Amino acid sequence: MPTETARNTWAELQELVQRGDAEALRQYLRELPPGEIARAISRLNGTDRSGLLTLLEPGEAADLIEQLSDTQAADLMEELSVSQAAAIVGEMVSDRKADILGELGKREAEAILTAMDPEGAKRARQLLSYAPDTAGGLMITEFLAFSDKLNVGDVLHDLHENAERYSDYAIQYTYVVSDFGALVGVVPLRDLVLSTNVTPLTSIMIKEPLKVRFDTRLDELEQLFDRYTFLGIPVTDLEGQLIGVVQRAHVEKAVSERADRTFLRFSGIIGGDEFRSMPLRTRSFRRLSWLSLNILLNLISASVVAIYQDTLVAVIALAPFLPIISDMSGCSGNQAVAVSIRELTLGLIRPRDLARVFFKEVQVGILNGIALGLLICGVALLWKGNPYLGIVVGVALCLNTLLSVCLGGLIPMMLRLVRMDPALAAAPMLTTCTDMCGFFFVLSLATVWLPELTTG
Repeated sequence: MPTETARNTWAELQELVQRGDAEALRQYLRELPPGEIARAISRLNGTDRSGLLTLLEPGEAADLIEQLSDTQAADLMEELSVSQAAAIVGEMVSDRKADILGELGKREAEAILTAMDPEGAKRARQLLSYAPDTAGGLMITEFLAFSDKLNVGDVLHDLHENAERYSDYAIQYTYVVSDFGALVGVVPLRDLVLSTNVTPLTSIMIKEPLKVRFDTRLDELEQLFDRYTFLGIPVTDLEGQLIGVVQRAHVEKAVSERADRTFLRFSGIIGGDEFRSMPLRTRSFRRLSWLSLNILLNLISASVVAIYQDTLVAVIALAPFLPIISDMSGCSGNQAVAVSIRELTLGLIRPRDLARVFFKEVQVGILNGIALGLLICGVALLWKGNPYLGIVVGVALCLNTLLSVCLGGLIPMMLRLVRMDPALAAAPMLTTCTDMCGFFFVLSLATVWLPELTTG
């Protein structure tokens, strides 16, 4: 029965929306696990999705959207009126507002910001001004900061007085700031609660706490949270003023999303996330833009075969080895691409380190090339009994493996040097080169030894 219920979740949701039964809808959503909510919403059509959010209060709709990806959430916002979207976005935490508004087009985002309350819109615009994979783009602006002139009693009184307003804050620390807003210390909540009311904040605060600037990159944030057990790290501007807090959970999510985006680009899905609930034209265009480029690149590779077609006709036994050499070299090259992209991401190498990377990959290419070349040489010898066929395919695979790992190591760095995305462009460039060179090595060597290959 649970399987049947899960399978029909979207239909149940659709029925409740079309009935307009808001109370039953709230109850049903409360009973669903988060993953099932995202799945069910993705199966609804545009009218039912907008109807679902319309039936809920803005705060409830914001909580629901928290369980969706940024792309799904932005799609939902586009299906609502500007006033409805603004009301829902206004209920979200600061970093989530920025994420969703950043997914929208500039015109749609500006319309929603204009309809929001001025103070909330101002904070959202500030967050949108930061690069998404930096501390500024990931931070939240809901945090507790108190003057260094106050004592523990003053802070506890403020917490009690504003308990409802602070209820949605992720409170693990309170921050101590100067009269000019500069961060001077951090007080863990436990120390605050266990201290007497007359204790000055400055006597229990952690002085000179770890902090990051708004432009700190995601890679550095990941390393900091790996090194320390903090749940959050304060973020400051150029003058040292406290402007937000970047949380461990948000950094981990950003790292995961970056890995997903890289995988999608490697797979030929460009332009952001793709879901099957998106319009057919959008999905088709995103895929065709990649596939059309690959047709042109494959034609370049095929032209090498056309040049040597007489050799291929004369020695038809070469045909099965062409895709093997192409594929094996491509796999070797993609391993090198993955290592270079990872090291670039972590800051372990920079585009100017081309010589070092080339030297390292040459060593791997020679060893792996010889091993793979000997292996396929043996296969060819056992199959046809012609040592020249084995030499041709073995030497071709050895040379192409060496070439592919060198190119795989260097191409991402050269792309980064010209400010192109390595994850997007490295794979097709490498595939074209390895295919073209692999075919050339096999067929040109075969042409040299054509008499020996065609005898017997």
